[in-house]
Amino acid sequence: MDCKTVYSVCGMCAVRCPIVVEVEDGRVRRIAGNPHAPAKGGLCAKGAAGIAFEEDDERPQGPLLRDGPRGAGKWRPVSWDEALDHVAERLKACMDRHGPQTLLWADRDGPFKDLPRAFMRGLGSPNVCTHSPACDLNVHHACKAVTGHGRGDLVLDYDHCRHLVLQSRNVFEALNVAEANKVLGAMGKGCRLTVIDVRPTVTAAKAHDFLRVLPGSDYALNLAVIHVLIRDGLYDREYVAANTTGFERLAAATASCTPAWAEAQTGVQASEIEKLCRDLASAAPHVIWHPGWMASRYRQSFQVSRTAQVITALLGGVGRKGGMVEPRDEGLKALKSLCDCYPEPAVPRADGVGKDFPAFDTNRGLIQRALLAMESGRPYPLKACIAWRHDPLQSLPDPAAVKRALAALDLFVSVTFSWSDTAWHADVVLPLSPYLSRESIIGEHGGFKPHFFLRRRAIQPRFDTRADWEIIGGLAARLGLDRLVFDKVEDLWRFQLEGTGLTPEAFDATGIVELADAPMRPAEDAPLSFLTPSGKVELDSAGWEAKTGVDMLPPYAPPPSPPPGALRLTFGRMALHTHGHTMNNPMLARLCPEGPAWIHPETAAGLGLASGDRVEVLNARGECAGSGGILLSEGVHPEAVFLVHGFGHRLPCESRAFGKGVADQELICDGLLQEDPGGGGLALQEAWVTLRKVESAGAKACGVAGG
Repeated sequence: MDCKTVYSVCGMCAVRCPIVVEVEDGRVRRIAGNPHAPAKGGLCAKGAAGIAFEEDDERPQGPLLRDGPRGAGKWRPVSWDEALDHVAERLKACMDRHGPQTLLWADRDGPFKDLPRAFMRGLGSPNVCTHSPACDLNVHHACKAVTGHGRGDLVLDYDHCRHLVLQSRNVFEALNVAEANKVLGAMGKGCRLTVIDVRPTVTAAKAHDFLRVLPGSDYALNLAVIHVLIRDGLYDREYVAANTTGFERLAAATASCTPAWAEAQTGVQASEIEKLCRDLASAAPHVIWHPGWMASRYRQSFQVSRTAQVITALLGGVGRKGGMVEPRDEGLKALKSLCDCYPEPAVPRADGVGKDFPAFDTNRGLIQRALLAMESGRPYPLKACIAWRHDPLQSLPDPAAVKRALAALDLFVSVTFSWSDTAWHADVVLPLSPYLSRESIIGEHGGFKPHFFLRRRAIQPRFDTRADWEIIGGLAARLGLDRLVFDKVEDLWRFQLEGTGLTPEAFDATGIVELADAPMRPAEDAPLSFLTPSGKVELDSAGWEAKTGVDMLPPYAPPPSPPPGALRLTFGRMALHTHGHTMNNPMLARLCPEGPAWIHPETAAGLGLASGDRVEVLNARGECAGSGGILLSEGVHPEAVFLVHGFGHRLPCESRAFGKGVADQELICDGLLQEDPGGGGLALQEAWVTLRKVESAGAKACGVAGG
């Protein structure tokens, strides 16, 4: 029997947990969390289902060229040479006719982005966009607006936190195992947990306090908390005077935002708001009001994240132990960048980032704006798009509008490891090997224990699929980008490690190379400095306001009331599925074939619904986005319905996911036009839906869901 152990990286979600894989006779027998990882995590249900993913036959098994109208599902299998020749020739034709800026790269983003971005630089296009506007862009930009640091640059010091507030952040379901373990560890040491959400998540069930808010009203709650902290002198006066700007303006803007006012706006009792402020002050400065993760919900979601950090700063928790801390980075090794092989394109971006939106991050982009430019041809045409592990037709709102934009393309390529709406609509499908049968470039992880990590191929691909570096290298060779062509992945790794004194063999023992012997924590008496124009925490985000022209202390705008018979759309994640790409996984589909619609019992009774009924969910145009069972919960806000994101698949090649649940993206009419002006994120939950009872013996709904 041939047995081996391979250290690698999970690919079942965006967290990319370090794993150890046990292989017997060329087949994966077991996957577990890497015990050598600096952040002690583990493996969730999705990670354990990686074996089922590898063995699933219902995924692209070789390169495909469209052989009929877009979206008809008619394909011609071809060799890799023919597929790559075809893509390269079409890309050349687009560039010759319209210029290199005609190319758009739509990416999921993550730690392995250096290679595809180098590819786009080499071709001369600045147009790389990520899914961030439908996820974390408001959080990222809010962090920059307050501290100058992007999301993830400041470490949330759970180990020493005494009060943690999670606002629409469902840590125990949405699911970074290492982070969940850190939160549980903090609670074991006495940290208080407060959860603010529109329904009782698993995280809320474990909290000391749960505050249920009206969907879209979180900003009002945060303004009231700031009001009380200032009114009652509960903030850290010394810290604020030494390390912040904009306090007087903040105080004036929140002077009328009393708890009684907020109760009328949010439904949270004034006494609960007062109590929360006192509890936070007693734990200060070891306080974290989590800035959020997915904050593409409402047009004021940027302000929710921004004021969350302002509250942490008022309590003295930004830059201090037990709060949001910047790790030291002096003397650390750095990987050699593939992007440095080519100059940054000088042409302006099609989405306006850097020009029309000078404050926004060009590494994230505004994909919704790129799609609008694609359709209009302004400021210039986008004629080719490569969707790299990205499903804009499922992750962005109003897929009909997305398809109208895609119709302007001469070439649409999907690089994917599973079928998706986007792959089904593409001209070319280039199948990426699942993570257990591919390598990737070396990744970097920051934090207090920075390290390099490596994804190794545990087994050979079952089908005619390729690794990311092989696909990009194949295109690069045909397009004259010789510096991105490597005969072996080890040669690519050696390139990245030049100047570090390390070799690929350094990863053999554990899959990880730690860059520091001890945690890189700043000294307790280290002076605080931030990357804002003032060099301080900007409570009024004056620097960001100057760049964007957007008021950083806007008055609260109440969400409109739903029309008669309609409900507010809310949706989120769950522990058993990742967005839309695991719904057809043989193991996970068995565990949860369909996400239910969560509604309040009184709401259900008013609609003539009872436990066990099934409903169709319709958008504001009266179009059905799918059907499913209902789950009655008294904790759900009576004006809302909650759906698990990612269901509602309609591809006949996905037998296990076909026709199961509701496609929430189809419920968001005109959603590409609903942006948060402060952060650029999409307002995905400002939509009305209606429920219509149906008689069906459909699939059993799963009774567990997360946000």
